[in-house]
Amino acid sequence: MEGNIFASTETVECPLCSQSFQPSVINRHVNNCLNRNDSNSSTGSASQAKKRKSSEGPGTSPQSQKSAWGSLKPQKGATAGPSTKKAKTSSPKKAQSKKNQNHNDAQRDDNSQDTENTPFVDKKQSNNIPVFGMVPKNEHSDSVSGSVPLAEKLRPLVLDDFVGQEKAVGKKSMLRSLMKSNDIPSMILWGPPGCGKTTLAKIIANSCKIKGKYKFTTMSATSAGVNDVKEAVKVAKNDQKNLGRRTILFLDEIHRFNKLQQDALLPHVEDGTIVLIGATTENPSFQVNSALLSRCKLIVLEKLEASHIEKILKRACDHISAQIFKKDEEIEENDEVAAWIEKDAIKSLANLCDGDARCALNSLQMSIQSQQTEQGGMVVVTVDDIREVLQRAHVLYDRAGDEHYNIISALHKSIRGSSESAALYWLARMLEGGEDPRYIARRLIRIASEDIGLSDPQALNQAVSAYQACHFVGMPECDVNLAQCVVYLARAPKEVEVYQAYSKAKNSVVNHKGPLPSVPLHLRNASNKVLKSLGYGKGYKYNPNYEGPVEQEYFPPELKGTDFFS
Repeated sequence: MEGNIFASTETVECPLCSQSFQPSVINRHVNNCLNRNDSNSSTGSASQAKKRKSSEGPGTSPQSQKSAWGSLKPQKGATAGPSTKKAKTSSPKKAQSKKNQNHNDAQRDDNSQDTENTPFVDKKQSNNIPVFGMVPKNEHSDSVSGSVPLAEKLRPLVLDDFVGQEKAVGKKSMLRSLMKSNDIPSMILWGPPGCGKTTLAKIIANSCKIKGKYKFTTMSATSAGVNDVKEAVKVAKNDQKNLGRRTILFLDEIHRFNKLQQDALLPHVEDGTIVLIGATTENPSFQVNSALLSRCKLIVLEKLEASHIEKILKRACDHISAQIFKKDEEIEENDEVAAWIEKDAIKSLANLCDGDARCALNSLQMSIQSQQTEQGGMVVVTVDDIREVLQRAHVLYDRAGDEHYNIISALHKSIRGSSESAALYWLARMLEGGEDPRYIARRLIRIASEDIGLSDPQALNQAVSAYQACHFVGMPECDVNLAQCVVYLARAPKEVEVYQAYSKAKNSVVNHKGPLPSVPLHLRNASNKVLKSLGYGKGYKYNPNYEGPVEQEYFPPELKGTDFFS
């Protein structure tokens, strides 16, 4: 009977993981099981091979053997010791639950065969759980108070449930079309925290697993190194050779890799061994090698709007059995409702989290948990509870990143456009985000000469005084000194004559062809009698009063007639 195991209508036990499958899918499962075990120790591989050999019978189909165990190669010196057997039987309840689940729906198990290596799939989920939200409504208490953050539990697995980012993954976007054709290019996902970079990568992974063309491997640059990349590439080459399947490597926080570590990815992205999906919050132009960036498609994700965050929060309330109510509406205790969330609290949270969906979901979870601890009975979350959890508005600002330069540029352009209200707004964004006030004051000194100049000479005095006040007083008291200077500069008349004239003079020097002209003798410094006898300083005319342009005797002869103010 053992020899006819593949022809039987009964379920078949995998010789590697001891799970049961239908005969129609056992071969595919064993191939993937072997692939997961490639990175394990040689002892484990040899033990599985020995067990498989003893369980084979004379009636086993040769074709099935080739597809199931063709790539299993026991290594020398490997023995199946007692520790290996003990590791297999250490958790019988978990193995039994998996066996029953696979017996009921073997095909579903085959589509999700890599769940142990995929962080976005909840191992406790059952077949009747919706895609968006890993916890059914009748288990709402565990979904809120569990150790897994709510943002991770409610991560969508299909593109239709992805909220926002219409430019990147809209119906007419290039990325959506490529996903439908199952042709995934190497890409860099760039966007602020909580905008959906990791979620989008895992949606791509889920789509690839269903179609079976790609294998998805994930690692974080905060903990991985070059050796981890080499190991992933080694497994990817084996998969491509033996199974005809490409590997998608999702590298989170790719900007944490230095230039040498990023160079290790270049040849493998170039020859197609791996499809790289990198996620970063930093500007790839500065943080990613230009050679690697040229081989990847840059996908820019924007900050989520408040309406998007509100939609995500409402979905979360549905999946944790939380009921939304209006402020004046009466509520009653109900065993089927995990928590009552005030409608204004949802809107307030959507506005305070500054486009960060992860922050919004986790703040909602903390609010519910805190009310469960304090009240013990019916949980009611109001606007005050949300504000208490967040303490203040979540201000997105990075003193060394793109927001640093974007906001100072907005401040400069607002002053240049004489909009004092906008200038004060961007000033507040920088100060509340933790910017050094002296840096802002230095920029204001530059603005005083660049954009105002001689039209109001007092502007420079105001800017210098503001810098000294920041140095003497410091934050938070110096904020009003900076605000006074910003408003003065915004209201002052603008004149860029000096700035433009100097730019022309600089270009004249930088772009001059050939050697620079010598200083005329009458303009040179006559510091002694010898130099005077040579004509240094001779013929110089002193003009104490400026009465318009003077003769071009102060220029070298080659530049006679030059006027930078024309």
